[in-house]
Amino acid sequence: MSQQDFDTKLKSILDGSVPFIYVDDLRKKLETDQNLVILDTRQPEEYHVSHLKGAIFIDYDHFSKDMVAGMDKDAPVVVYCSVGYRSEKIGEKLRELGFKNVSNLYGGIFDWKNKGNDVVNEHGVTDSVHTYNASWSRWLKKGVKVYE
Repeated sequence: MSQQDFDTKLKSILDGSVPFIYVDDLRKKLETDQNLVILDTRQPEEYHVSHLKGAIFIDYDHFSKDMVAGMDKDAPVVVYCSVGYRSEKIGEKLRELGFKNVSNLYGGIFDWKNKGNDVVNEHGVTDSVHTYNASWSRWLKKGVKVYE
């Protein structure tokens, strides 16, 4: 599976309703923007295997406005999941709640890891990434694929 195949797959499942931020742009933004909020919108078991450093867990399956109560609605927010579908849906909800600067990480944690970036868990940096299921695991090219 090539990057072009991955892009074709993403175009088939994403609406583009939330502006994309690409891996290289997020990496730069992480170096310069102290106010950046990163929200991991996957399931708990996925988050515990690994996530982007500093990401706050927001459970896709049980999302409520209480999870983001008190967050600065003007701060830049990046949402991500495995490839971008679930995070796009949460991004839409955040925008409905009045968040003004929401971006969806294009290609999600898969693209982040595929492009050589670190992910972490409670023990520190890890190569493991939860790939949701066997079918989706083919899109992760770098790292250890974990799924139940």
